[in-house]
Amino acid sequence: MAKTYREVLSRASSFLESAGVEGYAIQYLFLRRKQWQQLDWLLHMDTPIVPADEAQIDADVAQLLNHQPPQYLLGYETFYDHQFKVTADTLIPRPETEELVAQCLADCPEKPMRVVDIGTGTGAIAISLKLARPQWQVAAVDISEAALAVAQWNANDLAAAIAFYQGDTLLPVIEQQWDLIVSNPPYISHDEWDLMDISVRENEPKLALFAEDNGLAMYKKIAQQAKSCLASSGQIAVEIGFQQGKAVQAIFAEAFPQKEVTIKQDMAGQDRMVLVRHPQFVDK
Repeated sequence: MAKTYREVLSRASSFLESAGVEGYAIQYLFLRRKQWQQLDWLLHMDTPIVPADEAQIDADVAQLLNHQPPQYLLGYETFYDHQFKVTADTLIPRPETEELVAQCLADCPEKPMRVVDIGTGTGAIAISLKLARPQWQVAAVDISEAALAVAQWNANDLAAAIAFYQGDTLLPVIEQQWDLIVSNPPYISHDEWDLMDISVRENEPKLALFAEDNGLAMYKKIAQQAKSCLASSGQIAVEIGFQQGKAVQAIFAEAFPQKEVTIKQDMAGQDRMVLVRHPQFVDK
């Protein structure tokens, strides 16, 4: 009797689990490759699998065993309802960062603004903001030329008019004035290497993951540089590690004593953002 899709994927999943790899990754990857929704899966799971699909599953299992993230195998990830190209030169956009985008949109008035995204990677933050607020003037900075090439590709693909700059944090745009500075910077301490998922630490770019000074170095850079280029009523929104809230809050509170500096939790209840806002924009 011919093997079904369910049988082949179940076997592949069990094999991955026995090797210490997340078993659901193969079904996630397979459904994305086939562009099948849950209904498509329900309709096809007990039908005989075609040889080409089985061969693709075997090839993907081999890659997953080498701890390749599914998104790198696909070449894309969905973020804020848009599809972004991802490569080994960029971090994979994550759901927590979607909350940072949503927070920026909620906090900022619907009027023309000058916005810059620091450490843009795939361009996910900058492009998502521009697509949501076409009237905004959006720029994106990254120190990695390879990452900027991916971000520019994504901006062109999604028809988002973004100005791109290569350089370290705010230095390439420090002569301009910004109404919103947003960033998901490197914030992992080198001491946390052993705590990270092996697929992340072996594949995603370390330049975009790790920071000196217990993961706080980039926040200190942004805070100091922003003092000369943040508009008087401007705002800053940064993503943080779940244990960094108080430390990052203190960094920005010292740099901007006239602003309200708050910690915001993500949907899982973890500290995830530090927001630096003009008092008039803060909910009382």
